[in-house]
Amino acid sequence: TVVLILFLKKVDHVRWVSLGSSIVLFAGSISLLFQFDKAQVGFQFYQKLKLFSSLGVNYEIGLDGVSLWLVLLTTFLNLIVVLATWTSYKSEIKTFMLSLFLLQTSMLGSFLALDLILFYLFFEASLIPMALMIGVWGGERKNYAALKFFLFTMLGSIFMLMAIMVLSQIHLNTMGVASTSLLDLKNISYPFVKGDFFSTQSLLFVAFTLAFAIKVPLFPFHTWLPDAHVQAPTPGSVILAGVMLKMGTYGLYRFSLGLFPEASFHYAWVLLILSVIGIIYGALVAMVQTDIKKLVAYSSVSHMGYVVLGLFSLNSFGIQGSIYQMLNHGLSTGALFLLVGMLYERTHDRKISSYGGLATHMPLFTIVFLIITFSSIAVPLTNGFVGEFLILLGAFQANAGLGALALVGVVLGATYMLWLVKRVFFGPSSELSKSLENNDLTRRELAILAPIIILVFVMGIYPSFILDYFGPSTELVAEFLKQSYQSVVSQ
Repeated sequence: TVVLILFLKKVDHVRWVSLGSSIVLFAGSISLLFQFDKAQVGFQFYQKLKLFSSLGVNYEIGLDGVSLWLVLLTTFLNLIVVLATWTSYKSEIKTFMLSLFLLQTSMLGSFLALDLILFYLFFEASLIPMALMIGVWGGERKNYAALKFFLFTMLGSIFMLMAIMVLSQIHLNTMGVASTSLLDLKNISYPFVKGDFFSTQSLLFVAFTLAFAIKVPLFPFHTWLPDAHVQAPTPGSVILAGVMLKMGTYGLYRFSLGLFPEASFHYAWVLLILSVIGIIYGALVAMVQTDIKKLVAYSSVSHMGYVVLGLFSLNSFGIQGSIYQMLNHGLSTGALFLLVGMLYERTHDRKISSYGGLATHMPLFTIVFLIITFSSIAVPLTNGFVGEFLILLGAFQANAGLGALALVGVVLGATYMLWLVKRVFFGPSSELSKSLENNDLTRRELAILAPIIILVFVMGIYPSFILDYFGPSTELVAEFLKQSYQSVVSQ
């Protein structure tokens, strides 16, 4: 797609090729869903091509039930973004679509890669097109936000790269051959001493987890996210919230938990505490925002805290809820950024105080915003409820006190979102709201939002359809973590 777009000159040709490619990619990911064997635990659609055999670096990819759904989320949101930008970036559409598809390629590669060097290359490659989106099409402080985003996430990844090289050397010393394959590295036990922070596994765990914690972003590494979201154009915010943040939580699940089980169990309390702080802090800061987009940005910090909380509960309920919530957050927060963008296109104003009584003038927009709000605050029968319920169930099993504190975040989340709805959509009509009379959602905008609304209810009413794909593998991961740590305790 990228190569084809390079040779196109007309705006309409670029748009139609981008749309056609997005549809084909999404249809291809749907076909994987129906070919996937839910009864099989492990990686399917496996491919391996030799690249640098002497270094143990290969093109090695595959899918399990977790990465399958993240691939689907990526291709779905890419299609949504192409449709949402159908009338935008007229003079720069070629550059924009090139950035978008390069970004999609790097994100898909991250979810598919089973070689750690390959994963690192895709993981880092995603920074360039996203920084370009923010820096070229962003707001007033776009250069500052783009540079901050790039430096923060790149700095954390340096530690991961060093850890990957150490893992390869350990495999060489142990097995006589270098390898950066996840499947090979999982078969090695890395030295771990309880209480010794400088044991090999502890240091490797910290190096990987720091890179992913910045990407999530987990408190206190979150400061780049609000700036990036606020300054990014609407498509950038949708992809950033919907998919890019999941590269961090996916990395925690796949590599931090998968390679370093004893260290994960031993240091889980640190991640649990930081995630709960992030949940409450993000909610409190969101509550005092005067800019709608900034409020949604800080809500993202809070919601991603729940995903990390579920992962480091280290039980099947928490891990399953965390993965489910990755998908939920991608849909609900992505939709909120879309809606804020649609409103901003009409008014060029994101101040909450500028609005009031919008429900009278834009009833369809109000209904859609309410549905997505209900998803975001985890109202029963919506997708958000399933994810947060499983996460909290897992959190209470891991630590009842932290689980109770996470419940405070649920209340705060409902407070700031419902307060936003009250101020913007109800009460006396402002002059700005009155100017939006007869300027409700268009058919194209409804067509963009309709699939998300359908998924909100389908995932809320029938979650087993998705959970069945990764439930067995997450149960094995939880049991593997528990047994690995028990073996250390018993020594």
